[in-house]
Amino acid sequence: MSQQREEAAITVFADYVCPFCYLGRESLRRYQDTREEELQVDWHPFDLRSQQRDENGEIDHDVDDGKDEDYYSQARENVKRLQEKYDVEMVDELVTDVDSLDAQTASYYVKEHYPYETWAEFDESVYDALWEAGRDIGDADVLAGLAEETGIDADEVRSAIGDDTLRSEVEGQFREARQQGVTGVPTFAYDGHAARGAVPPEQLKRLVEGA
Repeated sequence: MSQQREEAAITVFADYVCPFCYLGRESLRRYQDTREEELQVDWHPFDLRSQQRDENGEIDHDVDDGKDEDYYSQARENVKRLQEKYDVEMVDELVTDVDSLDAQTASYYVKEHYPYETWAEFDESVYDALWEAGRDIGDADVLAGLAEETGIDADEVRSAIGDDTLRSEVEGQFREARQQGVTGVPTFAYDGHAARGAVPPEQLKRLVEGA
């Protein structure tokens, strides 16, 4: 990574199935539009479903993750409020039946093996597929198709999803995030400071520019 990229990058911990991550991406885009210098994203994966995974890594929806109906009701209201604030269309406020692990594995592979601009386009396409089109980003065929549309070899992405070593690296990224104190997403970090949630563009400006 070049020094220039390090100086112009904001770290973002996120999970594709998090609606606030999708909305936070819009806030970040609005802040980026006000800058003369490009601000790149140093994306780090985070697993919102970690407490529900069984020993095989599959999601067990019968596991109590501590989130009751009141929690989901409040979350939906918060998403609707931010949708109006950022003028963003979404097919649903919450998605609880989609596993993002394959999507995050694919994205991690693309980030490590393709130029930043290619990863950024793929990252956006995964979010849009889920939140704008209601597609299942836990489906390998969907991910391969998104990759191909972005100029990425679809078979590479299929292989990446099935690569146990790569999957272990992604799971290591999940653990590292929690070790760094990240407990929820999106979390934006810059120069030792952080902001959590789909915070407004002006707060991101203060985080990065200190003004």
